[in-house]
Amino acid sequence: MKSAVPRALRNARRSIPRASPTKSLSSSSLSSLRLGNNRLTNTATFLSPHRNFSVTTRRLQDFDEDKDRKWSTPLAKQLAAAIELTGPIPLASFMRMCLTSDIGGYYTGAIEKDRDQFGLKGDFVTSPEISQVFGELIGVWFLTEWLAQGRQSTGVELIEVGPGRGTLMDDMLRTIQSFPVMANSIDAIYMVEASPELRLAQKNLLCGEDAPMTESKVGYHSVCKYSALPIVWTETIKSIPIDSEKMPFIVAHEFFDALPIHAFELVSVPASKSSPPSSTDNSSPSTQTATPTLEWREMMVSPTPPGSTHESLNTPSTQSRETPPPDFQLTRSTTSTRHSLYLPDSSPRFRALKSTVGAGALLEACPDASLYASDFAARIGGSPQHPKSKPSGAALILDYGPGDGTIPTNSLRGISKHRRVSPFAEPGLTDLSVDVDFAGIAESATRASEGVEVHGPIAQGNFLELMGIKERAGVLAKKAKQQKGEEAGEKVERAWKRLVDRGPGGMGKVYQALAILPENDGRRRPVGFGGDVVQ
Repeated sequence: MKSAVPRALRNARRSIPRASPTKSLSSSSLSSLRLGNNRLTNTATFLSPHRNFSVTTRRLQDFDEDKDRKWSTPLAKQLAAAIELTGPIPLASFMRMCLTSDIGGYYTGAIEKDRDQFGLKGDFVTSPEISQVFGELIGVWFLTEWLAQGRQSTGVELIEVGPGRGTLMDDMLRTIQSFPVMANSIDAIYMVEASPELRLAQKNLLCGEDAPMTESKVGYHSVCKYSALPIVWTETIKSIPIDSEKMPFIVAHEFFDALPIHAFELVSVPASKSSPPSSTDNSSPSTQTATPTLEWREMMVSPTPPGSTHESLNTPSTQSRETPPPDFQLTRSTTSTRHSLYLPDSSPRFRALKSTVGAGALLEACPDASLYASDFAARIGGSPQHPKSKPSGAALILDYGPGDGTIPTNSLRGISKHRRVSPFAEPGLTDLSVDVDFAGIAESATRASEGVEVHGPIAQGNFLELMGIKERAGVLAKKAKQQKGEEAGEKVERAWKRLVDRGPGGMGKVYQALAILPENDGRRRPVGFGGDVVQ
């Protein structure tokens, strides 16, 4: 999510405190929890330069020192207890717990009454809240896809993952109501949301505060205030049926940046001085090499030493020191973990790092992003498990990250109350986000379905301008000036210009748009990506 100053303005990569060296780390992780919402902030960041990460591990008996330690949040205490039992945990497990734990998770277990993560009173501001034009243009984009794909009269589904307050979907639905033929083709609206508090906020906005919400095995149900359409809330997209006759229109705005990542470093492992392992030797492969080799090591999370301060941890000056000192720190395993043995080999782009960069190469991998991209593709283009005779639908992904195919590194950020903070401070109260690997999303989508193709990523500023943001905002600004005065019109102008700002760290430059469409041999480019409206 964003702060009042766009996340994009706070994307500079900074270092986090290095841990002191000791021994090896465990590869154990916490039980998985489903992540159903999104919109994470930016700023702060992790890991400094590209090499020589220090290594920390603490013997289990060392945790005795922490038994009387005062942790900054209930979730921090729970994480520390889990690490005491399992050893240091993967970064992905830490992120998942911080964001979606029932005990003080940022989105699903808030420990502050009436807490709101969004807006000036929260931790960040998102594009739909900056200007209504953003959501209106997303609605128009799906309208153009509906037109281009034959104006299907029934079976259209609107799906949003990570809906936040519901502002984006509200603006989309209000816009689509202006086109009755498309509006009447919609069968249902699905909202993928794990947070009970956010589900309620979305229901109140989209259905009305007095509208009832019922529960079933699938999820939660209510009726849209615009057209009496059914709205279904699910905790995971897997709960939404895949139907080959449906035309799914899927939007993911600032969702992928909230998905947990695994982080790795490529290290040179010296040749083993011991004799070749026997058939019963269960030691790590890294101790059994006959010649020097390059191997991936996973970055793990462990507690900071008792009594740590911002000074002793060298908290960067770019991160606020008004929070308690970080409870945790990032460390590097000295042996292979189950994740380091397969995730860096899951993509040709990752595998190439051994030859193109060598020792010291860094890598962030997001298995959840691959799963969501694959699901989107299967719904649109079909898959061996879910055949679809005629691909239809579209997915639009808007988020921030490299648009040139670069693999993200050192991108973990923490934000609290519109300040940059350590991502390891006050777990559950600090928003976390990472750069999105757009090239990885494209790779996963096209691998999952032969019936889709991918367009973009394209800078958000270019996308919105091609969609006509200047013209639409001009109409709204003129109307605002006439009805509310000059200042109201200028506010509209400032808002849309902020969304397309291409200055250093500007939202129009850092944020990207990517589309997944039915495969058509590239004969038609979508609107906003260089294509024209097809009637």
